[in-house]
Amino acid sequence: MDAAPGQVFLGIDYGERRLGLAKSDPTGLIASAMMTLEVKSRRDAVEQLRRVIDEVKPDGIVVGYPLMPSGDISDKCREVDRFIERLAAFFGRPIYRVDERYSSVEAADVVHALGQKVGRDKRRLDRLAAVVILQRFLDERPR
Repeated sequence: MDAAPGQVFLGIDYGERRLGLAKSDPTGLIASAMMTLEVKSRRDAVEQLRRVIDEVKPDGIVVGYPLMPSGDISDKCREVDRFIERLAAFFGRPIYRVDERYSSVEAADVVHALGQKVGRDKRRLDRLAAVVILQRFLDERPR
Protein backbone atom coordinates (compact mmCIF):
# COMPACT_ATOMS: atom_id res chain seq x y z
CA MET A 1 0.00 0.00 0.00
CA ASP A 2 2.33 2.75 -1.15
CA ALA A 3 -0.29 5.25 -2.24
CA ALA A 4 0.54 8.88 -1.61
CA PRO A 5 -1.80 10.95 0.57
CA GLY A 6 -3.98 13.52 -1.14
CA GLN A 7 -5.38 11.18 -3.75
CA VAL A 8 -8.94 10.17 -4.60
CA PHE A 9 -9.77 6.46 -4.42
CA LEU A 10 -12.78 4.47 -5.57
CA GLY A 11 -13.79 1.62 -3.26
CA ILE A 12 -15.66 -1.43 -4.53
CA ASP A 13 -17.58 -4.12 -2.67
CA TYR A 14 -17.76 -6.70 -5.48
CA GLY A 15 -20.72 -9.01 -5.86
CA GLU A 16 -22.15 -11.04 -8.72
CA ARG A 17 -25.36 -8.97 -8.85
CA ARG A 18 -24.40 -5.72 -7.11
CA LEU A 19 -21.33 -3.53 -6.72
CA GLY A 20 -21.27 -1.20 -3.76
CA LEU A 21 -19.21 1.91 -4.45
CA ALA A 22 -17.51 4.43 -2.18
CA LYS A 23 -15.21 7.36 -2.89
CA SER A 24 -12.59 9.07 -0.80
CA ASP A 25 -12.48 12.81 -0.28
CA PRO A 26 -9.73 14.74 -2.15
CA THR A 27 -7.40 14.48 0.86
CA GLY A 28 -7.60 10.69 0.73
CA LEU A 29 -8.66 10.50 4.39
CA ILE A 30 -12.42 9.90 4.51
CA ALA A 31 -14.55 7.39 2.59
CA SER A 32 -18.16 8.17 1.67
CA ALA A 33 -20.85 6.02 0.10
CA MET A 34 -21.59 6.68 -3.57
CA MET A 35 -24.01 4.22 -5.15
CA THR A 36 -24.78 0.59 -5.80
CA LEU A 37 -24.63 -0.73 -9.34
CA GLU A 38 -27.02 -3.51 -10.30
CA VAL A 39 -25.17 -5.76 -12.77
CA LYS A 40 -26.06 -8.70 -14.98
CA SER A 41 -22.54 -10.08 -15.56
CA ARG A 42 -18.88 -9.34 -14.92
CA ARG A 43 -18.75 -7.67 -18.35
CA ASP A 44 -21.73 -5.46 -17.44
CA ALA A 45 -20.05 -4.62 -14.12
CA VAL A 46 -16.88 -3.50 -15.90
CA GLU A 47 -18.82 -1.43 -18.45
CA GLN A 48 -20.82 0.36 -15.75
CA LEU A 49 -17.65 0.92 -13.71
CA ARG A 50 -15.88 2.37 -16.73
CA ARG A 51 -18.49 5.17 -16.80
CA VAL A 52 -18.10 5.81 -13.05
CA ILE A 53 -14.30 5.85 -13.37
CA ASP A 54 -14.51 8.33 -16.26
CA GLU A 55 -16.60 10.60 -14.03
CA VAL A 56 -14.70 10.21 -10.73
CA LYS A 57 -11.18 9.96 -12.23
CA PRO A 58 -9.73 8.10 -9.23
CA ASP A 59 -6.00 7.83 -8.61
CA GLY A 60 -6.52 4.21 -7.53
CA ILE A 61 -9.18 1.59 -7.01
CA VAL A 62 -9.65 -0.43 -3.82
CA VAL A 63 -11.47 -3.74 -4.16
CA GLY A 64 -12.68 -5.85 -1.26
CA TYR A 65 -10.91 -9.22 -1.21
CA PRO A 66 -13.04 -11.95 0.39
CA LEU A 67 -10.45 -14.02 2.24
CA MET A 68 -11.60 -16.99 4.26
CA PRO A 69 -11.71 -16.60 8.08
CA SER A 70 -8.36 -18.43 8.17
CA GLY A 71 -6.87 -15.80 5.85
CA ASP A 72 -6.62 -18.26 2.96
CA ILE A 73 -7.70 -17.35 -0.58
CA SER A 74 -11.26 -18.39 -1.36
CA ASP A 75 -12.95 -19.27 -4.66
CA LYS A 76 -14.58 -15.84 -4.42
CA CYS A 77 -11.06 -14.29 -4.32
CA ARG A 78 -10.30 -15.96 -7.64
CA GLU A 79 -13.49 -14.45 -9.06
CA VAL A 80 -12.45 -11.02 -7.76
CA ASP A 81 -9.00 -11.55 -9.32
CA ARG A 82 -10.64 -12.13 -12.74
CA PHE A 83 -12.74 -8.98 -12.22
CA ILE A 84 -9.60 -6.99 -11.33
CA GLU A 85 -7.85 -8.29 -14.46
CA ARG A 86 -10.69 -6.85 -16.56
CA LEU A 87 -10.46 -3.51 -14.73
CA ALA A 88 -6.69 -3.41 -15.14
CA ALA A 89 -7.09 -3.83 -18.90
CA PHE A 90 -8.36 -0.23 -19.17
CA PHE A 91 -7.50 1.39 -15.83
CA GLY A 92 -3.83 2.32 -15.94
CA ARG A 93 -3.48 3.15 -12.26
CA PRO A 94 -3.04 1.00 -9.14
CA ILE A 95 -5.73 -1.44 -8.05
CA TYR A 96 -5.47 -2.55 -4.42
CA ARG A 97 -6.96 -5.62 -2.75
CA VAL A 98 -8.16 -5.12 0.83
CA ASP A 99 -9.27 -7.87 3.19
CA GLU A 100 -13.03 -7.46 3.34
CA ARG A 101 -13.76 -10.02 6.04
CA TYR A 102 -16.59 -8.78 8.26
CA SER A 103 -17.13 -5.58 6.21
CA SER A 104 -20.82 -6.48 5.70
CA VAL A 105 -21.17 -7.12 9.44
CA GLU A 106 -19.60 -3.73 10.18
CA ALA A 107 -21.93 -2.10 7.64
CA ALA A 108 -24.97 -3.71 9.29
CA ASP A 109 -23.69 -2.52 12.68
CA VAL A 110 -23.58 1.06 11.33
CA VAL A 111 -27.18 0.78 10.13
CA HIS A 112 -28.28 -0.59 13.50
CA ALA A 113 -26.33 2.11 15.36
CA LEU A 114 -28.41 4.66 13.45
CA GLY A 115 -31.53 2.98 14.84
CA GLN A 116 -32.50 1.54 11.48
CA LYS A 117 -33.02 -1.95 10.12
CA VAL A 118 -31.14 -3.48 7.22
CA GLY A 119 -34.33 -4.98 5.84
CA ARG A 120 -34.55 -5.71 2.14
CA ASP A 121 -32.36 -2.82 1.00
CA LYS A 122 -29.19 -4.80 0.33
CA ARG A 123 -27.98 -1.99 -1.96
CA ARG A 124 -27.48 0.28 1.05
CA LEU A 125 -25.52 -2.46 2.81
CA ASP A 126 -23.32 -2.92 -0.29
CA ARG A 127 -22.54 0.83 -0.37
CA LEU A 128 -21.70 0.84 3.33
CA ALA A 129 -19.52 -2.27 2.95
CA ALA A 130 -17.62 -0.39 0.20
CA VAL A 131 -17.14 2.49 2.66
CA VAL A 132 -15.77 0.09 5.30
CA ILE A 133 -13.38 -1.49 2.77
CA LEU A 134 -12.15 1.86 1.46
CA GLN A 135 -11.81 3.36 4.94
CA ARG A 136 -9.66 0.37 6.02
CA PHE A 137 -7.37 1.07 3.09
CA LEU A 138 -7.20 4.79 3.83
CA ASP A 139 -6.50 4.20 7.52
CA GLU A 140 -3.79 1.58 6.93
CA ARG A 141 -1.80 3.20 4.16
CA PRO A 142 1.38 5.09 5.02
CA ARG A 143 1.11 8.85 5.36
